[in-house]
Amino acid sequence: MACLRRTGIADLRLHGGYAPSWLVSRMTKLAKGIFTIIIDEYGAGEVLTRLSDPMFFQACSNVLGYDWDSSGATTVTCGVLKTVFSSGDLGIKAAGGKGLRSRKALEEIERIGHDLDFSVDSINRLKYSSRMTAKVDSAAIQAGYQIYHHMFFVSESGDWAVVQQGMNPDVMTARRYHWLSKHVKSFVVEPHEGIVGSKIHRNVLDMTARESEESRKISVDMVKEGSRQVRKLYESIRKCDQTSLAKWVKADLGSEYVAHYRVFPGRMDWNSLGRAYDVQPKNYEELLAIKGIGPATVRGLALVSELIYGKPPSWRDPVKYSFAYGGKDGVPFPVDRKAMDESIQILQSAIDSANVGSQEKLSALRRLRNFTPQAFRAGSDRSDRTT
Repeated sequence: MACLRRTGIADLRLHGGYAPSWLVSRMTKLAKGIFTIIIDEYGAGEVLTRLSDPMFFQACSNVLGYDWDSSGATTVTCGVLKTVFSSGDLGIKAAGGKGLRSRKALEEIERIGHDLDFSVDSINRLKYSSRMTAKVDSAAIQAGYQIYHHMFFVSESGDWAVVQQGMNPDVMTARRYHWLSKHVKSFVVEPHEGIVGSKIHRNVLDMTARESEESRKISVDMVKEGSRQVRKLYESIRKCDQTSLAKWVKADLGSEYVAHYRVFPGRMDWNSLGRAYDVQPKNYEELLAIKGIGPATVRGLALVSELIYGKPPSWRDPVKYSFAYGGKDGVPFPVDRKAMDESIQILQSAIDSANVGSQEKLSALRRLRNFTPQAFRAGSDRSDRTT
């Protein structure tokens, strides 16, 4: 079964409100021009690869004119892309969205699969991938973020990418997760390739890290022995309360590390662990896929693995900006509507010319890079403004 690769994480400010219609309409036109050219030049697969790159996605959002550090950079940009891909024959479709729309992802994936004439097995694999990406980022990676946005991009060839986002109301930030269906054998062993963010959390439980391999194995072994044994180990730790946990923690890790263990789950879903025993999962992915195995259970098993068996999971938070036309809230500067409209006209003209067999304007657009100041092309400008 083909699986997804998580290629990056982004931390963004949690902002409310709506994108103004004058901006969304321009974003849609500009996005259509940009992605039509990318697909024409490189194919739909390249679009998925780029969307799975958090740096490209962030730059794309900024180029389209949205806030550089806003949670809306994800939700609005994805909404714009969904509109672009659904309105034309570009070879890519999108499912899901923010809030209630995210819950319709499976229904939309099935409809897209039928429209693209996918087999039943292929559609089921797509739906499984959608469910597992959400499950992994909400349960296997725990930094206090709850997934509320899920966008699933799929191409006519059956390749896909996922861009989803979680919110942490306590610190007023959002975190974006990128996935790509390429060359990955497991959902639960996925090292990051790129991370964009403004906030690094300490002591984040990452059961997908390679360092968590032994903890994953012990979690599966414990479940296969039955919930009674797990409960015995779990309660032996709970009875110790917090006063004795310090002896399990290395002194040089500091007080915050000890405090982290005080977030020991107050409850475990023993019924789900009973179902897991009946299933006898062969690996951690199968365990995580079982209904009811959520964040508390994952965390409880990880802590038992560390405190009882001495096999800790990774507690490291795997965690750079860009502008072009400004941002909705005037940060770093107000949106330059004239420049944005001119860019749309240039791109549209290039597309129209390309459609009648002329490649001169497209080549000219590529050559413009050679005349861009080196500081901007290299990304070394200290103001972080990207052309």
